[in-house]
This record gives sequence, structure tokens and C-alpha cells, in this order.
Amino acid sequence: MNGLKLSPLETHHAARLSGLAAILGAFALDQATKLLALAELRPGDVYAVLPNFNLSLSFNQGISFSLFAETFTDRPHMLAGITLAVTALLGVLLVRSAARLEAVALGLIIGGALGNVLDRLRIGAVVDFLDFHVWGFHWPAFNLADSAIVIGATLLVVTSLIGNRP
Repeated sequence: MNGLKLSPLETHHAARLSGLAAILGAFALDQATKLLALAELRPGDVYAVLPNFNLSLSFNQGISFSLFAETFTDRPHMLAGITLAVTALLGVLLVRSAARLEAVALGLIIGGALGNVLDRLRIGAVVDFLDFHVWGFHWPAFNLADSAIVIGATLLVVTSLIGNRP
């Protein structure tokens, strides 16, 4: 950083701003791509993009990979509430974080979770449309919010392995 050293307060502030940018970026990209998918794709149609990648609109009423869909089918607000509670706890961790990578990781998870919560509140299910497959095996369809959550969780593991550095 050109020999400049940030004070602990400046480091903490920079980490929080980085986390906020990650929240806003993940949420905005997720919602923009979902709006595009809803406008251009029809449920059940499959559009091959690459040999192992399709666009295919689906709606997930459960949690990851449609787990517990039967439990939450008629209760999207309950699942949204649970997600918001967990997201609030992650927000507290983000505000307390002084490490930029950790704050970005938490921001990606929060932004992705908020994107999926908005879907549940707006239409009662999460919009999924990314369909990867290899050798006849299809990974469950997902969206950019899911990607942000996975990347954020991976970064949290990395920060725990390398330590929290400002």
C-alpha cells in the first residue's frame, strides 16, 4: 500500500465497506439475472448454452437442492424469516470484522441470502435457472445468489485457514 499504514479504526471501516459492497453487488447481480431469466425463460424449457451448461427455469420452494420443499411449500414466509434471522447474525459478524476478506465473504453470503429471501417473499419460491451437467448427471439448478453464498462460505474457510489479516 505504498508504505501507508491504516489505523485499526480505518482498517475496520475499510473491511465493513468491502463487506457492504459485496452485499450490494451479490444482491444486485442476483436480482438482475433472475429478472432476465423470468422474462426470457419458460419453466420446463431447456436452452443449451454449452455442451455441459443449460439455462432452465425452475422454482425452489425448499432450501438448498430443494431439501425440505414439502415442509416449506406453503410457508415461504417462515423460511424467509429463518433466513433473515441467520442473515442478521451474519450481519453482526460483518460489522465486528476487521479483516477485509472475512467481511467480503460474509457480505457475499448475506447478499446471496437476501436475494433468495426476496424471491420467497415476492413469488413464494426461489428462482433457479443455471443447469450444469456432466456425463448425464445434472447438478440441481441454482442461481447467482447460491453462487455468492458458496463462494462466501469458501472464503470463510480460507480465512480460518490463513488467519484473519486486515
